[in-house]
Amino acid sequence: MKIRSILSATVLAVATTFTSTQALAQDTFTLRLAETWGPNFPIFGDTTKNFAERVEKMSDGRLKVRIDSANKHKAPLGVFDMVKAGQYDMGHSASYYWKGKVPNTLFFTSMPFGMNAMEQYAWFYHGGGMELMQEVYEPHNMLSFPGGNTGVQMGGWFRDEIESLDDLDGLKMRIPGFAGEVFAEVGVNPTNIAPGELYTALERNTIDAVEWVGPALDLRLGFQQIADYYYTGWHEPATELQFLVNKKVWDKLPADLQEIMRIAMRTASYDMLVHSQHANSEAWANIKEEYPNVQIKQFPQDIFQAMYKANEKLLDEAADENEQAARIVKSQEEYLEKSRAYTNISERAYLNTMDEVE
Repeated sequence: MKIRSILSATVLAVATTFTSTQALAQDTFTLRLAETWGPNFPIFGDTTKNFAERVEKMSDGRLKVRIDSANKHKAPLGVFDMVKAGQYDMGHSASYYWKGKVPNTLFFTSMPFGMNAMEQYAWFYHGGGMELMQEVYEPHNMLSFPGGNTGVQMGGWFRDEIESLDDLDGLKMRIPGFAGEVFAEVGVNPTNIAPGELYTALERNTIDAVEWVGPALDLRLGFQQIADYYYTGWHEPATELQFLVNKKVWDKLPADLQEIMRIAMRTASYDMLVHSQHANSEAWANIKEEYPNVQIKQFPQDIFQAMYKANEKLLDEAADENEQAARIVKSQEEYLEKSRAYTNISERAYLNTMDEVE
């Protein structure tokens, strides 16, 4: 009788566990995502839509993502706080927007004179970048994942040509992240403004210059109607957006749905990079014909040298003041040195060869 009771209890326990697991597998979840961008914002907004569609298809409807754009939640630069507090389950934004709250978040978008998109993705997924990023976000009840890359961003729109460092003195410019701090070192007054307010700020002379992304997105906002000088980039060689996820929400998801989320975020990020390349190529092909007033410029070498020197100074200061920042800076610098050595004999060598052939 005792053995029979034990067997019955064991069978019941196994059956209960199986039933609970089966029930969990059939549970459905709906996550609310707040994005910094406005409704139907091209490329950036396409990335969140692609992510949501993949999640629902791969989970056979068990996991859905509802997207609220900036016009809905009214806080384009408040995504960090909303996800942290649990007001939203997820967010889509850019890590360097949070430097005023958590300074070390700015390292995970793009750094001046740093890695290109391929090098940076390699650092994230194979060089320890993801682990360092999670170390920064975990105390704030969040996980952060790469959320799509623009590639090299253009250096900004200026009303007047920049010919010397004197032309930067007192210039009011929208430019976020570490690049804003670098520009401040050479006399610029940097500010950060939400995307939907950029055109009005430039039009009303609230700012003298604006940095946004690249031809595909910049032309849509109409900057070419106000500023004639369009400068090439140096400050964001691989601008990575981010998916933020509230950690308590993440921990409640079954393991298979967590993996679906990882795959969907990674795929959406890759799609954004190639989408950016395609859209910028098409916009660039038409820019001279459609907007003959636009002049493509590069900052003079003395300005580049001053900014590079300022960048090194600020990195050293950040590393001296904060042990975590020191480890992130060291990781990025060492990985850049290793990866760029190969980039130089592969990508750069190929492009140089093509220049000579053509």
